[in-house]
Amino acid sequence: MKIKKKVILSAAVCLLGLKVQAQDFRFVEKNPEKPDATEYWDPEVRVVTPGAIPSDAIVLFDGKNLDQWESIKDGSAAKWEVKDGVFTVVKGTGNISTKKHFGDCQLHIEWRSPEEPENVKSQGRGNSGVFFHGIYEVQVLNSYKNRTYRNGQAGSIYKQTPPMVNATAKQGDWNTYDIIYTAPRFTANGGIETPGYITVIHNGVVVQNHTKIQGVTNYIGQPTNPVHGPKGPISLQDHGNAVSFRNVWIREL
Repeated sequence: MKIKKKVILSAAVCLLGLKVQAQDFRFVEKNPEKPDATEYWDPEVRVVTPGAIPSDAIVLFDGKNLDQWESIKDGSAAKWEVKDGVFTVVKGTGNISTKKHFGDCQLHIEWRSPEEPENVKSQGRGNSGVFFHGIYEVQVLNSYKNRTYRNGQAGSIYKQTPPMVNATAKQGDWNTYDIIYTAPRFTANGGIETPGYITVIHNGVVVQNHTKIQGVTNYIGQPTNPVHGPKGPISLQDHGNAVSFRNVWIREL
């Protein structure tokens, strides 16, 4: 009987302790009563002058030359054609990349599909691509009245995520991409700490909204995730079509 009383007494003490702990407000921080307690002033937010090209942007094509670019094949000068403030893919010369490398960024680029015969369809029409880190592709394609696989049309993260809508301008008209890229981060042992993300605004329409990059945008097979550094080149693809580009600038984030 004495044992039962001890058990009951111990249980009562425990319950009392829990009740006291639940009502213990000694460590609850009092909500600030003055507005300036939740304000911070420094460092002051950096000023950027907006406009067609923001004041802190790096111009990757000034309409005159491709000095900011090089051939992926051998690092030689980019061999694409520059004419009338526009540069155009020259078939067979290969992909080109920026000499400077970038991580998280905001990229603005305008592109135009060439005039091509009606019998040229699907991936054969106005095909190119914008690559981040040289391996994650946002597809460039003449997707105006040109059916192809969903995750391969303009505005897609190639072979991964189709665009939410098709906002492609008609053949011969200019398209605008404004792309926000967040580079993936890797752990010390080669795992993915945080994945990469891409937002694409195509002709003023959001077509990718903070979309997760599943890995390298392979033409064949599932995405792979090779470990790489925080920065890499911006690359443009020679897919054999005379796609043109202009007004290319980038902001590092």
